[in-house]
Amino acid sequence: MPLVEPGDAQPPLLLVLDAGSSSLRATLFDTLARPVQGCAARAPLELETSADGAVEVAPEVFVHRFAALIDEVLQRAGPSASDITAVGMAAFAATVTGIDEHGRAITPGYLYSDTRPAAQVRQLRRELDETAVHQRTGCRLHSSYLPARLRWLEDTVPEQCRRVRQWLSLPDYLYLRLFGRTQSSVSLASWSGLLNRHTLSWDASWLHYLRLSAAALPVLSGAPLTGMVQPWAQRWPSLAAVPWFPAWGDGAASNIGSGCARPGRLALNIGTSAALRLVTPSPPAVLPPGLWCYRVDETRALVGGALSEGGGTVAWVRRTMQIGDMDRAEQQIAQAEPDGHGLSVLPFLAGERSPGWNPEIRFTLAGANLDTTPVAILQAVMEGVAYRLAMVARELEACVPGSQALVAGGGGATGAPVWLQIIADVLGQPVRLPAEPEPTSRGVALLLLEALGRTDVEPDSEGAAVFEPRPQRTARYESALTRQQVLYERLAEWHAFDDNVTG
Repeated sequence: MPLVEPGDAQPPLLLVLDAGSSSLRATLFDTLARPVQGCAARAPLELETSADGAVEVAPEVFVHRFAALIDEVLQRAGPSASDITAVGMAAFAATVTGIDEHGRAITPGYLYSDTRPAAQVRQLRRELDETAVHQRTGCRLHSSYLPARLRWLEDTVPEQCRRVRQWLSLPDYLYLRLFGRTQSSVSLASWSGLLNRHTLSWDASWLHYLRLSAAALPVLSGAPLTGMVQPWAQRWPSLAAVPWFPAWGDGAASNIGSGCARPGRLALNIGTSAALRLVTPSPPAVLPPGLWCYRVDETRALVGGALSEGGGTVAWVRRTMQIGDMDRAEQQIAQAEPDGHGLSVLPFLAGERSPGWNPEIRFTLAGANLDTTPVAILQAVMEGVAYRLAMVARELEACVPGSQALVAGGGGATGAPVWLQIIADVLGQPVRLPAEPEPTSRGVALLLLEALGRTDVEPDSEGAAVFEPRPQRTARYESALTRQQVLYERLAEWHAFDDNVTG
């Protein structure tokens, strides 16, 4: 979707916030869901990580970083800021922070990629029927979801937990600071692992097991918030009285923005992580074990699988292997034989999510020798991520047959044509790259327009590039995928043996 000049933007205008795990954004859109030229701001999200698997962000930094972005967009908009009629947000999911009785965060903000609750996942799997949990909530027992996270916090910082009055996602904490009350959408709540996917309420079995009251979690509602509190209302008079819609999960917004809002259109997202997702008018009755089921809203489900690895993994390889000239490296990969390096890679820097949901298996490289080059390792990592996506795609086809189109989106996709060609070859399916560079933000704009009664604006597919699969390479990759899976199964057995010995 091309940018529209401020003088040509059609009011009313929409302010869209987007919280990703690598950056925060604020963008102004017009009523045709077109981003307004010069009315956008971006800032890096500073994460605190450590060798034990921690991935945290300071909640107040999150709030004030977004406040600064809003300041910048309003300043850039000038008099047009008075035309803003609604605000919406997309956000990374499964974040959590604890707030005290005064509504202030007293814990760090924990991200889905924080793997420290791995031992609690093992404990939950011993005590509970994981299949029943999965079918009830749409989420497996895993360190990326709140049940294991809350159990880990109870085990490690019990005194701090006793001071917590509510557990909120980071976007919901932002809204609490702006409006003085807590509320969450079913979309964002569905990523927590605590929402019953059938009743769209906090799951009673989890509340009982975790000894939580419903009051310890935000009220569930898609209704917009109004009545901004001070000092924010004075700071942003043009936004003080307009409706602010609760945050949607970024995956749901990305599907909408990339034109994958209808059944049969499969969205491939490559950002810091990667995912394959389908929107369905109703949730599947039975979920395959490798997939999750979240929500777009009260009427639409989002079925898919997500990997913790994606563009972030490629960036790590580039940094660690000191690959300076990425363009040259990609040219070498494009000319190389598929799987010609003979390497097998499990690209799990932050543990595995879909399809096996094993948080303890980590990055593994097998088959290297004295002739192995950094570029060969980069190629093997790109292929390794593609193999995991292929496994997710097979479960999606079994769950919701008949996917007609695979549409790529996300910052990691738009800048990686070589990688998209590898994915098309591995999946044996064409991959279309639309012109829209920021499908998540545009998806929020479309969802806002829908909430305001506009349903006639469609995602723009003009300028799309299509990566066609090459059958000979698909056959070669099938063998490599099998080899990767053998390595995975051996490591899973080793971890199970180690757990039995040490536990």
